[in-house]
Amino acid sequence: MKSVLRRVLVPLVAVVAGLLPGVVVVEQASALTKMTHAQATAIFSATGITWSSSGNCSNRNVASCTSFDQINDSTVYGVRTLKNASGCAINITGGTETGHASGTYSHWNGYKVDLGKNTCITNYIHGFTRIANRGDGYPQWQSGAGNIYADEGSHWDVTYYNCGGC
Repeated sequence: MKSVLRRVLVPLVAVVAGLLPGVVVVEQASALTKMTHAQATAIFSATGITWSSSGNCSNRNVASCTSFDQINDSTVYGVRTLKNASGCAINITGGTETGHASGTYSHWNGYKVDLGKNTCITNYIHGFTRIANRGDGYPQWQSGAGNIYADEGSHWDVTYYNCGGC
């Protein structure tokens, strides 16, 4: 019941109070709900999460863009949970656009985002459980919710299996 209150009433109260400008987002309880780029960016904007692309675009079919078309709602809410829990600035540099590795839990299938690195978010992630390196050698950390954060050097490659307690 608390989860339903948090996911439905809190955003609704925020809209009424004027904290979310004209955006009402009701989270789905389903296992896998896809979002559009506009839906995801509305949630990110309302939370103070930024995004950027080297191509200054959002076309899912262009590798230099950062797109959120077909992103899983649990990924969007997972990034929001990370932002709220860490208090850190978060900039998403990769979403569901083409050009990333394939697989079930991939960017294209809506499970992953790339996050720009900063000291705050790196220190926060290092508070998670260090697990075995990924197959390609990158070090990984696992949150208490089971989401995986891989340090790819220039950015964090994050796999969201769930929203992290949203």
